[in-house]
Amino acid sequence: MREKYLPLTATIVVFLALFGIGGLLYNNFVSTLVLGDILADNAFIIIAAIGTTFVIISGGIDLSIGSMIGFVGVVMANLDVVGWHPLASGALMLVFGLGFGALQGLIIDFCDIQPFIVTLAGLFLLRGGCFMINLDSVPIRNDFVHDFASVSILLPGDGELHSSAIVMLVAWVVAIVIAQFTRFGANVYAIGGDRTSAALMGVPMRRTMVGIYALGGFYSALGGVIYALYTSSGYPLAGTGNELTAIASVVLGGTLLTGGVGLVAGTLFGGMIFGLIATLINFNGSLNGAWIMIIGGVLLFLFIVLQRFLVGSFRLRSAA
Repeated sequence: MREKYLPLTATIVVFLALFGIGGLLYNNFVSTLVLGDILADNAFIIIAAIGTTFVIISGGIDLSIGSMIGFVGVVMANLDVVGWHPLASGALMLVFGLGFGALQGLIIDFCDIQPFIVTLAGLFLLRGGCFMINLDSVPIRNDFVHDFASVSILLPGDGELHSSAIVMLVAWVVAIVIAQFTRFGANVYAIGGDRTSAALMGVPMRRTMVGIYALGGFYSALGGVIYALYTSSGYPLAGTGNELTAIASVVLGGTLLTGGVGLVAGTLFGGMIFGLIATLINFNGSLNGAWIMIIGGVLLFLFIVLQRFLVGSFRLRSAA
C-alpha cells in the first residue's frame, strides 16, 4: 500500500523544492499571495486534468480537453450576447460536456476503437464547432462575471483564495471521494490494472467506460466554464494545447500512463508545478515563455523515468 503513495510524495517534494528555490531567489516569493495566484491562474487546467486522471488511470487518453475548453467559452460568450445568464449557459455546457464524454466512451467500448483516435476526432469536432460559431473573441459582459471574480476567501498573510480556485478545490475533493470511496472508482482502477481480469470479476465494462469519459467530459467542460468566467470572454483558439498540459499535469501528479496506478490528489500538485514554473520565470523577467515548456518537459521526462523505475521495483518485489 505504501508504494502507491511514492509518486505523490515525489510530486509534493518537487513542488516544495521549486517553491523553496523561488523563496531563495526572490523576496516575498514564499507567501500565500503567490500561492493564491498560482491556484487561481491554473484552476481551469487543473480542473480539466482532474477529470483526465480517471481516464488515464483506466488506461485511456483524452485529446479533446483543450477543444472542449475553447468550445464552452465560445458558446457561453455568444449566448451572453443574446441574453443568457452565465449560470444558465454554464449549466448547459456542463450537461453537454457530460453527454459528449459519454458518447466518446460508448464509441470506444462499443466499437472497440482506440481512445486516441476517438478523442482526436472529438478534438477536431469541437474545435471546428468553435470556428463555426464565431471566428472572433467575444466578451462576456454580464455583471455576474464581476460578482464571481469578487468572491474570495482570505488566507493568512496577504493572500486570497479566489473564486476559480475555490471551485477547483471543491471539484478536486469530490473527485478524490469518487476515486477512493466509491464502487465506480474501484472499477476504474480495476480496468486500468488489467482489463481482462476486471471483466472476469464482473466489472460492468461498458457502463464504467461510459462513466469514465462522461466524468472526463464534465470536468473539461467545468474547466471551460471557469476559464470563460476568469477571462470574461470566449475565443475559438482558447484551450489550444491544454490537452497536453492536462495530461502532463496528471503524469507529474504520479499517475502512470499505462493505467491502474495513480491518485487524484497528485494531479493538483502536478498542475501547480507548471504554474509555479511560470511564476518563477515571470519573477525572473529575463527569461521568455519558452522556458516554461522546456523545464516542464525536463520534469516530465524525469517523472516518466522515475515511474518506470518504481514499476520495475514493484515487479521485482512481487516476483520475489
